[in-house]
Amino acid sequence: MTDLETPVAPPRAGPAWRRAAPALLGYAAVRALGLVTLAVWSAARDKSPHQLLSARWDSLWYTRVAELGYGYEVRLPNGDVHSNLAFFPLLPWLERAFAAVTPLSHADAGLLVSALASLAAAWGIFAVADHVYGRRAGICAVLLWAVLPVGIVQSMAYSESLFTALAAWSLYAVLTGRWLTAGLLASLAGLTRPVGAAVVAAVWVAAIASFVRERSVPARTGAPRWRRALAMLIAPFGAAGYVLWVGRHTGKGPLGYLDVQAGWRNGFDGGYAFARFVADKFTSFPSALAGLALIIGVGLLVWLYVICVRQRQPLPLLVYAGVVTLLALCASSYFGSKPRLLLPAFPLLLPPALALARLRTSRSAWVLGGVAVVSAVYGAFWLNGSGPP
Repeated sequence: MTDLETPVAPPRAGPAWRRAAPALLGYAAVRALGLVTLAVWSAARDKSPHQLLSARWDSLWYTRVAELGYGYEVRLPNGDVHSNLAFFPLLPWLERAFAAVTPLSHADAGLLVSALASLAAAWGIFAVADHVYGRRAGICAVLLWAVLPVGIVQSMAYSESLFTALAAWSLYAVLTGRWLTAGLLASLAGLTRPVGAAVVAAVWVAAIASFVRERSVPARTGAPRWRRALAMLIAPFGAAGYVLWVGRHTGKGPLGYLDVQAGWRNGFDGGYAFARFVADKFTSFPSALAGLALIIGVGLLVWLYVICVRQRQPLPLLVYAGVVTLLALCASSYFGSKPRLLLPAFPLLLPPALALARLRTSRSAWVLGGVAVVSAVYGAFWLNGSGPP
């Protein structure tokens, strides 16, 4: 048992990359299937898959930050102000760095960052699941993350893959007692997306729980207390630093970032706006089916989280998944983005991954292969249509 009371498997033999290789190869195969399907579908509709992946929606905003820095905004006819200050800086920083040292454009650098980050995220998810439930569950967890209906976002010049990689490895560092690494990665996650608060919360709760446990069991030893305290100090530095900089840049103080988000009509209202959005679907019969599907989807998320609790997942994973899910569901705008915002909540996939791991390999392979095909087709249809706003 670790100082977080996390059950761990016996020591692993062989290099870590070799143990994770099947998961990473399977993940790469699923992503390749998604990209080939997107290319074929886009060609049939006379659209560019490259543009869909790198030059639409949020990817354009990240590219503008990388090229021109902050300060760009769009004023809409209704008075809303869309400022690029809403987008956290780590992804555009990396795009600028790769564009500076390679022949790639900033947009193509974003695709490269996402490709590398998605593999790092897959490896991090495997490491967490392998640590808690074993290798087979780790492989299944990675493949489930790959075949999610919105999995194509993992290949876009978006920040979800980068954030998930930092979050997964930070959580793994917490589970294995590498507190300074956990704090540093949490800080970087906080420079990637606002939901970096979920990683900070996981580090803080895990550290506090270990302090409390030491007081109740004095003889027990873990990582030095100063390492955990320093990790708690480092973890929020990235997010807090950027938010405070935005406040100073806009002249509106510590809450300036909230004003920036308000310009996008985005905020946190406890789920009231989303509930109204769902309720409005029941005003006519065709849309009522979509409303019913949304209710079922939210119910499934709650059910998965309850299973995570009942299976006694490690506390950091429960805190992280809970905060990510809460922030995604309770955001007051961009309801079509909620599946994408839930993409980093990978601990919710551990219960079905564990169930798949208990099946015969051939049976789980058929299940995952079938879902991968459906996911690839849906991803191509989605990006050629409304796409992820």
